[in-house]
Amino acid sequence: MHEKIKEFIYSNKDFLLSVLDELVSIPSVKGEPVPGAPFGEMPKKALDKAAEICRREGFDTRICRDVVGTADLCPDGKAPALGILCHLDVVPAEGQEGWLTDPFRMIEKDGVLYGRGVIDDKGPLCAALLAMKCVKELNIPLKTGVRLVFGTDEENGSEDLEIYLADEKLPPNVFTPDASFPIINIEKGMMRSRFSGSFENGNIISFHGGSIPNAVPDKAECVIADILLSDIENAVLADKSGARFDIKTADGSVTVKCTGRSAHASTPESGINAVTALISLLCALPLKEGSQTDILRGLERTFPFGETDGTHTGLKASDEKSGALTLVFSIFNMENGSCTGCIDVRFPVCLTLAQVEAAERKALADAGCTFDGYMGDEPHITDENSDFVQKLLKVYERCEGEKGHCIAIGGGTYVHNVPGGVAFGAERGDTDYHMHGANEFITVDELLKDAVIYAEAIAEICGR
Repeated sequence: MHEKIKEFIYSNKDFLLSVLDELVSIPSVKGEPVPGAPFGEMPKKALDKAAEICRREGFDTRICRDVVGTADLCPDGKAPALGILCHLDVVPAEGQEGWLTDPFRMIEKDGVLYGRGVIDDKGPLCAALLAMKCVKELNIPLKTGVRLVFGTDEENGSEDLEIYLADEKLPPNVFTPDASFPIINIEKGMMRSRFSGSFENGNIISFHGGSIPNAVPDKAECVIADILLSDIENAVLADKSGARFDIKTADGSVTVKCTGRSAHASTPESGINAVTALISLLCALPLKEGSQTDILRGLERTFPFGETDGTHTGLKASDEKSGALTLVFSIFNMENGSCTGCIDVRFPVCLTLAQVEAAERKALADAGCTFDGYMGDEPHITDENSDFVQKLLKVYERCEGEKGHCIAIGGGTYVHNVPGGVAFGAERGDTDYHMHGANEFITVDELLKDAVIYAEAIAEICGR
């Protein structure tokens, strides 16, 4: 059966590329809600187009509450036992430097596909659709059905799934092709918290650093008054952070710009945090004593430059299954007697949101700030010995010719709040597909291989 599936998939390459081109051409970035389009007109347009394609291929297709679509392949009307959960929404391309092609036009060059969504997640969605087409047209016998589920808000919190699940149920076995092979069965918990503080003004006129809550900030800037330029220059010369500092003087003040290196919040050790580097530099200066300086020193004590494991917040933790906790001080603004900031924590399965919150509250209070709330999720874990996971591993090994295994990650996938769900593809190895960046890509051959794997998974899980 494997060779028949592979032959069908590869002979339908043009179908795969055609439907992907249709979807990539829709800039399905979240927009303002309008009647009939809770996440904006473009995500809804992509949803309607995906549903149209699925109907065209003969699948039983529905759109639920204008946010999620489903396409069923179910023998004799039986309930689906497998769900393949994908998303049509994408992150913005506007303002990103380096695009060599129109991000909302799929371009193939030397066997490589470029365009926003080709890897995240429109390409894998099309591979899953081709897999279902393969099973249907080869008449592979099924004892239970499969449902393709395509949402429109994964990139901004998965509210689409919350809306869908208020009325519907997902099948008992769900995978998302929205991450990496072989299988991701553990996702750390996440807490993204906000804090604030107030103070009497001191030497720092303003401080602005970071803009994305779930990334190591690569830029920070402050304006300093009543400090000798030579003191600032000496502090820069003594700095060992690896960040770059640029100094300018104007109107009796000094502006210091700090440039670090960005990294995802789940892997902060690969970045250089411009916010904590600049705070550290400021604390090396002869600042006026007072509440502003107390806050800066408190934040440096609590979130010292180079520390990414939460030691000084009392959060350092690790376990064998999911690894070590990571913490990023990602956004900080200080001006006119008040400051605000954001902290991103990815925590292992041995901790809970309540424990992380309690530790952060205390640490921020000790730094002279107030914990203002958070958004977050408990860790997600699916038993690697479950029948579902073992069948997916069996399929992976048969198709890829290598041993499959389960992995844990610090990021979150579309199945984070789906009991028993796992991520199954579509990234391979250490390849940087420029996901969320300029020139996002995937190879044609990889997408075809994905379709083969997903067709085999349907046959393995739903077949007679």
